[in-house]
Amino acid sequence: QQNQHAKARLAAGRERAALAATNTPPAALTAEAHETAAFQAATNLPPAIMPLAEPPAAPPAAPADEPATDVPETTATLVNDEMQLTLTSKGGAIRSAMLVGYRSAVDRGSPPVVLDFTPSPALVLKDLPGFGAQADYDLVAHADGTSATLTRRHAELGLTLERQITLLPDYRIAVRDRLVNASAAAYALPASGLGLGAIHRGLSKNDMLGFDTLGAAGKVRHWDTRLNGLFTGGRGGGGCGGAPSAEGLPLTASTETGEPQAWIALKSRFFVQAFTSADATNTGYRVDVRRLDGSGPLRLQHLSAQVRFPAAGIGAEGGTLERSYTLYVGPKKLSLLGRFGPKSAEIMQFGFFKWLCVLLVPTLNFFHALLPNYGVAIILLTLLVRIVFWPLTHKSTESMKRMQAIQPRLKEIQAQFKGDPQKLQQETWALYREHKVNPMSSCLPMLIQIPVFIALFTVLRSAVELRFAPFLWIADLSEPENLFPGLLPLVPALNILPFFMAGTMLLQSRLTPAMGDPAQQKMMMWMMPAMMLFMFYSMPSALVLYWTVSQVLAIVQLLWQKRRQASAPGGGTPPAAGDTPLSRQARRRLAR
Repeated sequence: QQNQHAKARLAAGRERAALAATNTPPAALTAEAHETAAFQAATNLPPAIMPLAEPPAAPPAAPADEPATDVPETTATLVNDEMQLTLTSKGGAIRSAMLVGYRSAVDRGSPPVVLDFTPSPALVLKDLPGFGAQADYDLVAHADGTSATLTRRHAELGLTLERQITLLPDYRIAVRDRLVNASAAAYALPASGLGLGAIHRGLSKNDMLGFDTLGAAGKVRHWDTRLNGLFTGGRGGGGCGGAPSAEGLPLTASTETGEPQAWIALKSRFFVQAFTSADATNTGYRVDVRRLDGSGPLRLQHLSAQVRFPAAGIGAEGGTLERSYTLYVGPKKLSLLGRFGPKSAEIMQFGFFKWLCVLLVPTLNFFHALLPNYGVAIILLTLLVRIVFWPLTHKSTESMKRMQAIQPRLKEIQAQFKGDPQKLQQETWALYREHKVNPMSSCLPMLIQIPVFIALFTVLRSAVELRFAPFLWIADLSEPENLFPGLLPLVPALNILPFFMAGTMLLQSRLTPAMGDPAQQKMMMWMMPAMMLFMFYSMPSALVLYWTVSQVLAIVQLLWQKRRQASAPGGGTPPAAGDTPLSRQARRRLAR
């Protein structure tokens, strides 16, 4: 009889909710509400999860989340070929994840890297009294070694939570939560959250922290550049001005949204923890950030998040509520992230030239498969890029040589028509057409290669494939060489490759046909290598290697062109102004 009364009350509540929805004025629906409704309509909500129009009969009062108990903690380990998960009975959570294929230090004998989720273990329930971080779960690992069950029975509430965790390929973790109500009264489940584990910033100054989201509007948002602003009230710092000072700033900060999310991802420079759910409609997220202690420049230490879920009703005497989730805990690798969820490949954050980055990553890995060293792979990739641009750079160099040859004639025209700018422009362009000279030829190859350089910079600075990848004397291509750290004045460590890069740029400038004012050309010949040396000195070695090899190949191309011209009839020397008579058309123009 009590069961029938409870069902009747829930049915009445649903009817009143439907009636209230039909009476809502259309003007009250904001654009955000429309996006949220569309997102929820696209999600299959299990019939047992019912938004509460009216709370059912009040169940026994839920106590506050229990303080730590004396019950000893138990752990279990799930293992497959890619990772090892450590589960804990405290909070029914994931304490850490060991990634078998990625070592923790540059030394080849170092153990695998461990993503430690403390102080916020993954999968801890938030704002659900009796089932949170201090609750004791019964932990049973299954014989297959890749799955386990965690059970929490709350006798006072009559609720039992059964959590199934299964380790899947491609660094994925399947989680199913099933909440069963054994009491005689329906239960009003409050709005609650599911925690994602804390992700920590590495020790390198090139490391970073960020989080990405895909909201109801279908747009991926990257929030890493805004995290500093959570501490400073919107002043993110960074850029040329560097990070803001941490003096006087709070140790922690947070941000949240009420917009449903298709997925949310926490990431460092090389690793990602991402969440998605196919059958449980969430209501947004909350992200908590902690900075490093001290009053120096603001540096983030770790961040954690929780996905929020709406209040729901659970029927009496066997009523259930089920939610299923999928986690990704693994490397920030394009081939893996692309299979996680819609638009999840954008976690790589390739930027404006992502279409080019998506081509470069598999090409780099293809060369690595041929010759298993990423330094060699970068050299082969650079060679491929130079081959693609060879016709353009060859044509540009030939045009620059012709421009150099007509400089005396150009000066004659400038002297003759210095009082008539329009005539000077006409005669100058006529001279360019006659000798097939393009004044933009020296800039065009560089302008076209800028997107390639930016794409390579984006890929090489955060490619997990380059993490601890050695090449010759370089121990880690993802970092500067860092030779003799702490033993040299002025610089923290010695990086040889940037000096070699600057030398190749200087040699290339000497071999390139000079145009314009000689004094200006000489200044640029020294200034550009010095500027690039300053910019690249602390860059990842992979990027410096690419630019150095590119300059070496450019020098080879210039030397080949010089030898080819030298072997041509006449020695390949372009005619000087006085060596070749002017054409009749040119003489008539100069006579006017």
